[in-house]
Amino acid sequence: ILRSIASLGYAKEEKDSRKFSITPRGELLKKDHPRTLQGVLLLEEGPEHYQIWKHLPRMIKDGQQNAFSSEYGINLFEYAAKNSEYSKVFNDAMSSYSAIHTAMVLEALKDYDFSKISSICDIGGGQGHLSSHLHSKYDHLNGMILELSPVVENEESSWTHKMGLQDRCKYVEGNMFEQVPSADLYIMKMILHDWNDDECIQILSNIHKAAPEKARIFIVEHIVPDPTIPHFSKLFDIHMMCATTGRERTIEEYNSILSQSGWQYIQTHYPSSKMIGVIEAIKEG
Repeated sequence: ILRSIASLGYAKEEKDSRKFSITPRGELLKKDHPRTLQGVLLLEEGPEHYQIWKHLPRMIKDGQQNAFSSEYGINLFEYAAKNSEYSKVFNDAMSSYSAIHTAMVLEALKDYDFSKISSICDIGGGQGHLSSHLHSKYDHLNGMILELSPVVENEESSWTHKMGLQDRCKYVEGNMFEQVPSADLYIMKMILHDWNDDECIQILSNIHKAAPEKARIFIVEHIVPDPTIPHFSKLFDIHMMCATTGRERTIEEYNSILSQSGWQYIQTHYPSSKMIGVIEAIKEG
C-alpha cells in the first residue's frame, strides 16, 4: 500500500530499504495542515459516496437524478442531519474546501471596492471561514451567516469565534428556501451547485425579495469553461449529479437563473488559477 501511495507522489520510498517518508503532497492529507484535504478525501472516497455512483448507469438511462435518495431514502442534507458520523466527515470536508476557496475568493476580489457595502449575509456559510476572513480584511463590514439550527447551535466552534469576530459576524437561524434577512451584499459559496434550476430560482427569488435596492450578490462556484478547456468542474459535475439534484454550470447558465430571479449579471471575478469564479449580480427594479 505504501509503495502504491509513493507512486502517486504522496510518499517517498527510499531506495534499497523498506522505509517511506511523507512528501509535501502527502502533508496535505494531515489533519493539522492549514490547507488540509483530509476531510475531502474521507468524504469523497468514503462509503456513502462510493455507493451512490453505482446508480450512474441507471440515472443516465431513466433521467432521474436521485442517486443519494435512491440509496438512502432521503437526500444528502437530511442524511447528514440524522447521521452524526457522516455529518462530521461532511463538515470536515466542507472546511477543507473552504480553506482553499477562501484564498481564491480573496485573490479574485483583491481589487474590489467594498467601501459602499456595510452589511453582508453569507447564506449557508457553514463554519464561517469565508465570512470571517472577509470581516477580518475589511474592518468596516458587519454581517450574518444564515444557517440551519444544527450549525447555529454549534457556532462556538466556528471561525467567527476562533477569530474573535462574533460581534461583527453573527449567526442567524433560517432556511434559504423560506426567507432570508436584508443585506447590502449576499454571498453564496458552493451552494447553488447543490440544486436544480427551479430550486436555484426559488432561492435567488427569496433573496431578491428581501434585498434592498441595488443590493449585490456574489455566487462562488466552479464554473464550466469553454468546451476546449479541461477543468475540474467538468468532472465534479458528474459527482453532483450522483450526490444531489444540482449541477455545475456555465456563465450563461448562471446568467439565465439570475435573470429569471430578478438579478442582473454584472461580471465574474477570477483568481489566477480560474479554479472557481465569483459571479457578481445586482438587484433589478
